[in-house]
Amino acid sequence: MNLEKLTKQLIEIESISPNDAGCFDILESVLCGMNFSCERINYKSVENLYAVLGSEGPTFCFLGHTDVVPTGPLDKWTYPPFGGEIHNDHMYGRGAADMKGNICAFIEALETFLSTEKLNFRIAVLLTSNEEGIPEDGFIDELLEKLKARGETIDYCLVGEPSSSSTVADTIRIGRRGSLSGKLKIIGKQGHIAYPEKFVNPIFLISDLIKILKEKKWDEGNEHFQPTSFQISNINSGTGAGNIVPGELIMDFNFRFCSESTSDDLITSFEEILNSLDLKYELDWSLSGNPYLTTKDFFINKVISAIKETTGREPIINNGGGTSDGRFMIAMDAEIVELGPLNESIHKIDENVSLNDLKTLKDIYVNLLKNLST
Repeated sequence: MNLEKLTKQLIEIESISPNDAGCFDILESVLCGMNFSCERINYKSVENLYAVLGSEGPTFCFLGHTDVVPTGPLDKWTYPPFGGEIHNDHMYGRGAADMKGNICAFIEALETFLSTEKLNFRIAVLLTSNEEGIPEDGFIDELLEKLKARGETIDYCLVGEPSSSSTVADTIRIGRRGSLSGKLKIIGKQGHIAYPEKFVNPIFLISDLIKILKEKKWDEGNEHFQPTSFQISNINSGTGAGNIVPGELIMDFNFRFCSESTSDDLITSFEEILNSLDLKYELDWSLSGNPYLTTKDFFINKVISAIKETTGREPIINNGGGTSDGRFMIAMDAEIVELGPLNESIHKIDENVSLNDLKTLKDIYVNLLKNLST
């Protein structure tokens, strides 16, 4: 298998979340050629590919996704976002770093490992088409519950998210913060701007709330996670007329919360603040994931050893960043580590990945598979 060719094939597919759009057809063919047993397990708007090789021993799983975020303005890209063009050893395109290139690096590592080693554990590859999207389309948690119900187990999970910071494999993650979003509607009273006694301005009402939320410390964090953060992503109000005070305001916000807080705690605290200001409001919550943390060190040490054997360097552990599908592996009680290429260009215009970095990651994965077999 040619790593560069396979990566280009996947980048050329416009697999905007929650659509795989044909990536699985290519990958399934490659995996079946290595004697993996492959199946599609789909639900809602999401496609999933689950491939397994081996029948004895613990199960090691590579977890990834083929969906990508939208491109943004096409005229801002130096190279076509679905072209997979190569310049100065970097392949450009949406999903190059997040995370089609890394999937291909792992597939090539499998081919190398299986051609020389005798397998004494189970290997699984689990790919989904909705890591980047919204819960309404369906997340991989439902799939994992189905696998668990039929007796499947996953002991060790390598998540191929782009974890590296400045140099490939300089950083791994063994946990992630949770994500709790909300949509708040502040209800005022619409009226003519010249008669303040006859209206209630929701824009003024929210000013005190924002000040309190900005200054509040939700927790202190801990040795594994930075403190919980609160951010407002959007505020929308107004009627379009310059002489009318609007009757309502919509605010979108998000908590990225560490293991010192729970979603229930944050919801309770937030609503207590609202009620203390005597606001009229409507509020909808959406929990996309709780924090997770790998506390056992067996798999972590195997990953670190593979990195040191390949690069001569020991990675740092940093659990920052956004959420990943690793959070759903809690259902399997798996030991989870995230390791992938540089995250500098992900979700940006001109997203790209170093082909040399992909080759390094492939070598790390080969060494990891060897470490797990001993």
